Amino acid sequence: MAKQRPQARLHGLLVIDKPAGWTSHDVVGKIRRLTGERQVGHAGTLDPMATGVLPVAVGDGARAIEYLANESKSYEAEIVFGVETDTQDADGRVTSTSSINHLDAETVEAALAGFRGPIEQIPPMHAAIKIDGVKLYELARQGITVERAARSVVIHGLDLLAWHPPVASIRVHCSKGFYVRALARDLGEALGVGAHLGNLVRISTGPFTLCNAWTMSELGQLSRDDFSEQWSSIALHPDAMLQELGALILDEESRQRWRHGMPIVDAGCSDERVSVYALDGEWLGIGRGEQEAGRWAPEKVVGIRG
Repeated sequence: MAKQRPQARLHGLLVIDKPAGWTSHDVVGKIRRLTGERQVGHAGTLDPMATGVLPVAVGDGARAIEYLANESKSYEAEIVFGVETDTQDADGRVTSTSSINHLDAETVEAALAGFRGPIEQIPPMHAAIKIDGVKLYELARQGITVERAARSVVIHGLDLLAWHPPVASIRVHCSKGFYVRALARDLGEALGVGAHLGNLVRISTGPFTLCNAWTMSELGQLSRDDFSEQWSSIALHPDAMLQELGALILDEESRQRWRHGMPIVDAGCSDERVSVYALDGEWLGIGRGEQEAGRWAPEKVVGIRG
């Protein structure tokens, strides 16, 4: 008989402050080793050079990570004007330089104003987007450049924090799918001097900020036994990723129907997602309302006690 996959012991969300030089996949691998859990995923890839907030879900928490990936994000970044690189960041090879003697804070601020709100952004070649099954950055490493379609993104907030020529320090609050290195590229083009992304820190993903985050060195000091014994103080409950959703509370009969993937009849339901709980507080998963049918349909069925 085939071996059954071991049941996860730990379920939750870890907010990690990703260190420079680590890939997001490196962080996931480390959390797997530290917790002894195989079901681990992250929300929103960070480039190796970048640091900051990387939410990592463990156990059944990984089943809800996709909802957090859609949340807006905030960054603090340094944009270096007058120098272009082949990767559009500080890790790349310099391809051109220009004088920035005519730039000042007012000129940079005026350029930023043109990027606030909904915009169309062409993703950089060094991105994880796939074209014909191949990631763009894999093509870029081979020296291949392909045409990329512009994507609709939103910059909710864009502020100039400091101007120390040739570096502009900015804070940006943006939608899913936004690339800060592409913003650096486009700002450089708008000002006619070229630019690249010098430093990048993600300061928030959805409701989670650096204030909530663990460093990898802090977690590395804990043993597997520590994780098991202290999990409730180390990790957030998986439903923390669903703070914007309403709650649906089920009685015992409805809980049993839910566990078997059966819809819950409710003539007053609406066409929205809800986080679903039992009367005793057990988190049962995520449901989607089907108003016309008058029912809540299971979208994710789990069972985690608080």
